[in-house]
Amino acid sequence: MEAGGRPAAILIAGPTASGKSALAARLAQRHGGVVINTDSMQVYGDLRRLTARPAPDEEARVPHRLYGHVDGAVNYSAGQFSRDAAALLATLDGRLPIFVGGTGLYFRALEQGFSELPPVPEAVRMQVRSEAEGRPTEALHADLARHDPDGAMRLRPSDRMRVMRALEIFLATGRPIASFYGDPVPGPLAGQSLERLFLAPDRTVLRTRIDARFRTMVAEGALDEVSRLRARKLDPMLPVMRAHGVPGLIAHFDGALDLEAAIARGQADTRAYAKRQVTWFRHQMGTGWRWLDPDAAAEL
Repeated sequence: MEAGGRPAAILIAGPTASGKSALAARLAQRHGGVVINTDSMQVYGDLRRLTARPAPDEEARVPHRLYGHVDGAVNYSAGQFSRDAAALLATLDGRLPIFVGGTGLYFRALEQGFSELPPVPEAVRMQVRSEAEGRPTEALHADLARHDPDGAMRLRPSDRMRVMRALEIFLATGRPIASFYGDPVPGPLAGQSLERLFLAPDRTVLRTRIDARFRTMVAEGALDEVSRLRARKLDPMLPVMRAHGVPGLIAHFDGALDLEAAIARGQADTRAYAKRQVTWFRHQMGTGWRWLDPDAAAEL
């Protein structure tokens, strides 16, 4: 905790499997706080086990909020998260909010705010989906470059979801997506005194944890979760359908991968994601974060 008084909130970030949730729960118990999810996959009710959401008994020990409150059919955004967090903060009655998760854009929205994008008519969304079917993401990126060259330059040619989103915005409005990035809606924690912690385990240790945890997830319910999700026949571009482990396990149910191959794919995807999380925070979130080894954080 900061010297000179209690912060307005504690922010705990870090790569997946770094021990964030355990630290948040421990601090909440000590300070009478409320643990608030800041992970874009743990908002979905469909995937408690596969997203490593705290177990029901863990959630019962201290208040946990914004976990599993969104249906998988919803394309939940950082802007909606920021609005939900602002509404929640107004109800805490002096309890210490402890935001915990691995989604950098959610943490950015809490402090720096977010830009409102216009709604996209369903007809336009379906048009983009139909035209994208069977085409490589690089070809869609080339389409975007013709309509919105600046927007295309900002996006990786392999980032299918964001490329399609930029195409939807252009087709719906005739304007490049960057034209809507004006003055952002202020974040609910803007200008407040914050304690920011980033858990950074040794890379070898983290990779071992990720692999072991994914295998445990599969053994303890993740297969059933993905089977139920698959039966819903949701749009494969929805965030919940792209959660780490979901594509590989669906491929297993479809007969395209055996279980060991599906597990290996989920482990590899999660390891790559953890590496991106560390890189993103290092380059995007400035110097206001205290980077800690999880063993040192356990002494907080």
